[in-house]
Amino acid sequence: MVEIKKYAVIVAGGKGTRMGTNVPKQFLPLLGIPLMCHAVQTFASAIPGIQIIIVLPEDQLGSAQTVLRSYIGKIKVITVAGGETRYQSVANGLKHVNDDGIVFVHDGARPLVTEELILRCYKQTLDKGNAIPSIEATESMRLMEDGASRPLDRSRLRVIQTPQTFKTSIILPAFRQPFHPSFTDEATVVEANGTEIHLIEGMPENIKVTRADDMIIAEALLRVRA
Repeated sequence: MVEIKKYAVIVAGGKGTRMGTNVPKQFLPLLGIPLMCHAVQTFASAIPGIQIIIVLPEDQLGSAQTVLRSYIGKIKVITVAGGETRYQSVANGLKHVNDDGIVFVHDGARPLVTEELILRCYKQTLDKGNAIPSIEATESMRLMEDGASRPLDRSRLRVIQTPQTFKTSIILPAFRQPFHPSFTDEATVVEANGTEIHLIEGMPENIKVTRADDMIIAEALLRVRA
């Protein structure tokens, strides 16, 4: 039986502006470990032998090599320069995917992803071709239109997370499309190429670290896990 090749494209393109720091957020310490290294370690533990591809701004590649050598031990990673948009950054990472298999695309700023979620995404992707983690919207929502707003039925809304997971036969052709402003994540790119998207239950604690307060929350959640 031929082994299925697995890839994790971890997009870590933050510059730290909303964090109020000059240090790019992916390098900020979270319980003593750089933020992006948490996800790297979790993917490597969940799926031994997975090929990890980290996409970073070009001017951070040198620093990243030093950080990775110090904190992830023998885990092998490829570092790739990103682009001006998330679409281009992911496309650059996918250039290093050259076999039939499964690709996880994950936000480097989501350090609390778990092995359990990764494996559930993997299993659904084997069955349905893709798995997009999502959680229920828990707050009231309003849509702005022409300077006014109207309420939305939050029971019909889902908050999308990562790792967004796909068979290579689905995601690689999708990323050969020209960029469109509607491509806000990988699911929108794949859907625009004619593939039905399949959601899977995500995790409320799988937060995306964007602001300084998010670091405090992430640290508290990691301490509870420990």
